[in-house]
Amino acid sequence: MSERVVIEAQELSKVYHMGKTEVHALRGVSIQVREGEMIAIMGPSGSGKSTLMAILGALDVPTGGRYWLEGEEISRMSDRELAIIRNERIGFVFQQFNLLPRNTILANVTLPLIYGGVGARERRERAAKMLEMVGLGDRLGHKPTELSGGEQQRVAIARALVNEPAIVLADEPTGNLDTKTGAEIMSLFKRLHQERGITLIIVTHDPEVAAQTERVIYLRDGRVVEPPEGLLTGAKPQEVDDGHPEDD
Repeated sequence: MSERVVIEAQELSKVYHMGKTEVHALRGVSIQVREGEMIAIMGPSGSGKSTLMAILGALDVPTGGRYWLEGEEISRMSDRELAIIRNERIGFVFQQFNLLPRNTILANVTLPLIYGGVGARERRERAAKMLEMVGLGDRLGHKPTELSGGEQQRVAIARALVNEPAIVLADEPTGNLDTKTGAEIMSLFKRLHQERGITLIIVTHDPEVAAQTERVIYLRDGRVVEPPEGLLTGAKPQEVDDGHPEDD
Protein backbone atom coordinates (compact mmCIF):
# COMPACT_ATOMS: atom_id res chain seq x y z
CA MET A 1 0.00 0.00 0.00
CA SER A 2 1.24 3.45 -0.92
CA GLU A 3 1.52 6.30 1.59
CA ARG A 4 -0.10 8.66 -0.94
CA VAL A 5 -3.42 10.00 0.32
CA VAL A 6 -6.08 9.73 -2.41
CA ILE A 7 -9.11 10.70 -0.30
CA GLU A 8 -9.07 13.35 2.39
CA ALA A 9 -12.16 14.73 4.08
CA GLN A 10 -12.08 17.40 6.75
CA GLU A 11 -15.04 18.16 9.01
CA LEU A 12 -17.68 17.03 6.53
CA SER A 13 -21.25 17.87 7.47
CA LYS A 14 -24.48 17.14 5.64
CA VAL A 15 -27.86 18.57 6.57
CA TYR A 16 -31.10 17.55 4.87
CA HIS A 17 -34.22 19.69 5.20
CA MET A 18 -37.47 17.77 5.55
CA GLY A 19 -40.13 20.42 5.84
CA LYS A 20 -39.24 22.40 8.94
CA THR A 21 -37.04 19.60 10.28
CA GLU A 22 -33.26 19.52 9.85
CA VAL A 23 -31.68 16.07 9.63
CA HIS A 24 -27.95 16.07 10.36
CA ALA A 25 -26.62 13.06 8.43
CA LEU A 26 -22.93 13.90 8.96
CA ARG A 27 -21.49 15.90 11.84
CA GLY A 28 -17.83 16.80 11.29
CA VAL A 29 -16.44 13.63 9.67
CA SER A 30 -12.70 13.67 8.97
CA ILE A 31 -11.00 10.72 7.26
CA GLN A 32 -8.01 9.87 5.08
CA VAL A 33 -7.72 6.95 2.65
CA ARG A 34 -4.37 5.98 1.17
CA GLU A 35 -3.77 4.65 -2.31
CA GLY A 36 -4.35 0.90 -2.48
CA GLU A 37 -6.22 0.58 0.82
CA MET A 38 -9.18 -1.75 1.23
CA ILE A 39 -11.43 -0.33 3.94
CA ALA A 40 -14.96 -0.76 5.27
CA ILE A 41 -17.45 1.85 6.41
CA MET A 42 -19.83 0.50 9.06
CA GLY A 43 -22.54 1.81 11.33
CA PRO A 44 -26.17 1.29 12.30
CA SER A 45 -29.05 2.47 10.11
CA GLY A 46 -29.14 6.26 10.02
CA SER A 47 -25.48 6.59 11.03
CA GLY A 48 -24.54 8.47 7.85
CA LYS A 49 -22.52 5.79 6.06
CA SER A 50 -24.49 5.96 2.78
CA THR A 51 -24.35 9.77 2.87
CA LEU A 52 -20.58 9.63 3.34
CA MET A 53 -20.28 7.16 0.45
CA ALA A 54 -22.34 9.45 -1.80
CA ILE A 55 -20.08 12.43 -1.02
CA LEU A 56 -16.89 10.41 -1.51
CA GLY A 57 -18.26 9.23 -4.86
CA ALA A 58 -19.16 12.78 -6.00
CA LEU A 59 -22.83 11.79 -6.11
CA ASP A 60 -23.63 14.43 -3.49
CA VAL A 61 -21.95 17.50 -2.03
CA PRO A 62 -21.43 18.29 1.66
CA THR A 63 -23.20 21.10 3.46
CA GLY A 64 -19.94 21.99 5.17
CA GLY A 65 -16.34 20.85 5.32
CA ARG A 66 -13.89 20.07 2.54
CA TYR A 67 -13.12 17.00 0.43
CA TRP A 68 -10.09 16.29 -1.76
CA LEU A 69 -9.85 13.46 -4.29
CA GLU A 70 -6.30 12.74 -5.42
CA GLY A 71 -5.30 16.23 -4.34
CA GLU A 72 -8.18 18.07 -6.03
CA GLU A 73 -10.89 19.70 -3.95
CA ILE A 74 -14.00 18.31 -5.57
CA SER A 75 -16.50 19.65 -3.05
CA ARG A 76 -16.37 22.93 -5.00
CA MET A 77 -16.52 21.53 -8.53
CA SER A 78 -19.31 22.14 -11.03
CA ASP A 79 -21.87 19.46 -11.91
CA ARG A 80 -20.10 18.83 -15.22
CA GLU A 81 -16.74 18.39 -13.51
CA LEU A 82 -18.29 16.02 -10.98
CA ALA A 83 -19.83 13.95 -13.78
CA ILE A 84 -16.39 13.52 -15.36
CA ILE A 85 -14.93 12.49 -12.00
CA ARG A 86 -17.66 9.87 -11.54
CA ASN A 87 -17.21 8.39 -14.99
CA GLU A 88 -13.42 8.36 -15.25
CA ARG A 89 -11.95 8.09 -11.79
CA ILE A 90 -14.44 6.25 -9.58
CA GLY A 91 -16.17 2.91 -10.07
CA PHE A 92 -19.45 2.10 -8.29
CA VAL A 93 -20.93 -1.22 -7.19
CA PHE A 94 -24.44 -1.13 -5.71
CA GLN A 95 -26.48 -3.58 -3.63
CA GLN A 96 -29.26 -3.65 -6.24
CA PHE A 97 -26.79 -4.23 -9.14
CA ASN A 98 -28.49 -1.48 -11.23
CA LEU A 99 -28.20 -3.43 -14.48
CA LEU A 100 -30.40 -2.78 -17.53
CA PRO A 101 -32.54 -5.95 -17.77
CA ARG A 102 -33.20 -5.78 -21.53
CA ASN A 103 -29.54 -5.39 -22.46
CA THR A 104 -26.94 -8.13 -22.61
CA ILE A 105 -24.33 -8.16 -19.88
CA LEU A 106 -21.76 -7.11 -22.48
CA ALA A 107 -23.87 -4.04 -23.32
CA ASN A 108 -24.28 -3.27 -19.61
CA VAL A 109 -20.53 -3.25 -19.07
CA THR A 110 -19.89 -1.00 -22.07
CA LEU A 111 -22.11 1.81 -20.71
CA PRO A 112 -19.38 3.77 -18.87
CA LEU A 113 -17.24 3.57 -22.02
CA ILE A 114 -20.06 5.02 -24.14
CA TYR A 115 -20.30 7.98 -21.77
CA GLY A 116 -16.52 8.31 -22.03
CA GLY A 117 -16.59 8.51 -25.83
CA VAL A 118 -14.78 5.22 -26.49
CA GLY A 119 -15.27 3.73 -29.96
CA ALA A 120 -17.56 0.71 -30.49
CA ARG A 121 -14.86 -1.88 -31.22
CA GLU A 122 -12.71 -0.87 -28.26
CA ARG A 123 -15.77 -0.79 -26.01
CA ARG A 124 -16.62 -4.39 -26.88
CA GLU A 125 -13.04 -5.59 -26.46
CA ARG A 126 -12.58 -3.91 -23.08
CA ALA A 127 -15.96 -5.01 -21.75
CA ALA A 128 -15.39 -8.60 -22.87
CA LYS A 129 -11.98 -8.59 -21.18
CA MET A 130 -13.47 -7.37 -17.89
CA LEU A 131 -16.23 -9.99 -17.99
CA GLU A 132 -13.62 -12.65 -18.65
CA MET A 133 -11.69 -11.41 -15.62
CA VAL A 134 -14.72 -11.86 -13.32
CA GLY A 135 -15.44 -15.31 -14.70
CA LEU A 136 -18.26 -14.52 -17.14
CA GLY A 137 -16.40 -14.56 -20.45
CA ASP A 138 -18.69 -17.29 -21.78
CA ARG A 139 -21.92 -15.43 -20.94
CA LEU A 140 -21.51 -12.21 -22.95
CA GLY A 141 -24.83 -12.54 -24.78
CA HIS A 142 -26.88 -13.34 -21.69
CA LYS A 143 -29.20 -10.81 -20.08
CA PRO A 144 -29.13 -10.05 -16.34
CA THR A 145 -32.42 -11.91 -15.76
CA GLU A 146 -30.71 -15.09 -17.00
CA LEU A 147 -28.03 -14.88 -14.32
CA SER A 148 -27.92 -15.63 -10.61
CA GLY A 149 -27.57 -12.82 -8.07
CA GLY A 150 -23.89 -13.52 -7.63
CA GLU A 151 -23.33 -13.46 -11.38
CA GLN A 152 -25.21 -10.17 -11.68
CA GLN A 153 -22.96 -8.67 -9.01
CA ARG A 154 -19.93 -9.87 -10.98
CA VAL A 155 -21.32 -7.99 -13.98
CA ALA A 156 -21.70 -4.89 -11.81
CA ILE A 157 -18.08 -5.25 -10.67
CA ALA A 158 -16.90 -5.60 -14.27
CA ARG A 159 -18.83 -2.45 -15.17
CA ALA A 160 -17.27 -0.59 -12.24
CA LEU A 161 -13.76 -1.54 -13.38
CA VAL A 162 -14.08 -1.18 -17.15
CA ASN A 163 -12.89 2.45 -17.14
CA GLU A 164 -9.91 1.40 -14.99
CA PRO A 165 -10.74 3.73 -12.09
CA ALA A 166 -8.23 4.13 -9.28
CA ILE A 167 -11.01 4.02 -6.66
CA VAL A 168 -14.00 1.66 -6.35
CA LEU A 169 -16.89 2.33 -3.96
CA ALA A 170 -19.13 -0.63 -3.12
CA ASP A 171 -22.40 -0.02 -1.23
CA GLU A 172 -23.55 -3.22 0.53
CA PRO A 173 -22.24 -5.38 -2.35
CA THR A 174 -23.17 -8.64 -0.56
CA GLY A 175 -26.42 -7.37 0.98
CA ASN A 176 -28.73 -9.19 -1.44
CA LEU A 177 -26.68 -12.39 -1.65
CA ASP A 178 -26.66 -15.60 0.37
CA THR A 179 -23.67 -16.35 2.59
CA LYS A 180 -21.84 -18.56 0.10
CA THR A 181 -22.31 -16.19 -2.84
CA GLY A 182 -21.36 -13.21 -0.67
CA ALA A 183 -18.13 -14.94 0.29
CA GLU A 184 -17.38 -15.55 -3.39
CA ILE A 185 -17.92 -11.86 -4.18
CA MET A 186 -15.60 -10.84 -1.33
CA SER A 187 -12.96 -13.25 -2.63
CA LEU A 188 -13.28 -11.61 -6.04
CA PHE A 189 -12.95 -8.14 -4.51
CA LYS A 190 -9.82 -9.19 -2.62
CA ARG A 191 -8.26 -10.72 -5.72
CA LEU A 192 -8.95 -7.65 -7.84
CA HIS A 193 -7.64 -5.41 -5.05
CA GLN A 194 -4.40 -7.38 -4.85
CA GLU A 195 -3.89 -7.80 -8.60
CA ARG A 196 -4.89 -4.32 -9.75
CA GLY A 197 -3.94 -2.24 -6.70
CA ILE A 198 -7.26 -0.39 -6.63
CA THR A 199 -8.39 1.59 -3.62
CA LEU A 200 -11.54 -0.16 -2.42
CA ILE A 201 -14.12 1.27 0.01
CA ILE A 202 -16.99 -1.01 1.06
CA VAL A 203 -20.08 0.12 2.95
CA THR A 204 -21.38 -2.89 4.87
CA HIS A 205 -23.44 -3.89 7.89
CA ASP A 206 -21.80 -7.32 7.96
CA PRO A 207 -18.91 -7.75 10.45
CA GLU A 208 -17.62 -10.76 8.49
CA VAL A 209 -17.25 -8.58 5.38
CA ALA A 210 -15.62 -5.76 7.34
CA ALA A 211 -13.18 -8.17 8.99
CA GLN A 212 -11.74 -9.01 5.56
CA THR A 213 -10.72 -5.40 4.95
CA GLU A 214 -7.62 -3.65 6.25
CA ARG A 215 -9.35 -0.93 8.25
CA VAL A 216 -12.84 0.02 9.43
CA ILE A 217 -14.40 3.46 9.72
CA TYR A 218 -17.34 3.18 12.13
CA LEU A 219 -20.06 5.83 12.13
CA ARG A 220 -22.74 6.56 14.68
CA ASP A 221 -25.09 9.55 14.54
CA GLY A 222 -23.02 11.12 11.76
CA ARG A 223 -19.69 10.94 13.59
CA VAL A 224 -16.65 8.64 13.44
CA VAL A 225 -16.55 6.65 16.69
CA GLU A 226 -14.89 3.54 18.08
CA PRO A 227 -16.67 0.37 16.92
CA PRO A 228 -18.56 -1.62 19.56
CA GLU A 229 -16.34 -4.00 21.49
CA GLY A 230 -16.18 -7.44 19.91
CA LEU A 231 -17.68 -6.32 16.59
CA LEU A 232 -14.51 -6.79 14.54
CA THR A 233 -12.19 -9.76 14.55
CA GLY A 234 -9.67 -8.82 11.87
CA ALA A 235 -9.76 -5.31 10.46
CA LYS A 236 -8.08 -2.39 12.19
CA PRO A 237 -10.53 0.33 13.32
CA GLN A 238 -10.24 3.92 12.16
CA GLU A 239 -8.59 6.05 14.81
CA VAL A 240 -11.03 8.59 16.20
CA ASP A 241 -9.89 12.20 16.02
CA ASP A 242 -9.56 13.51 19.56
CA GLY A 243 -8.85 17.06 18.43
CA HIS A 244 -5.09 16.81 18.87
CA PRO A 245 -2.75 16.73 15.86
CA GLU A 246 -0.86 13.51 15.38
CA ASP A 247 2.83 13.24 14.62
CA ASP A 248 3.63 11.89 11.18
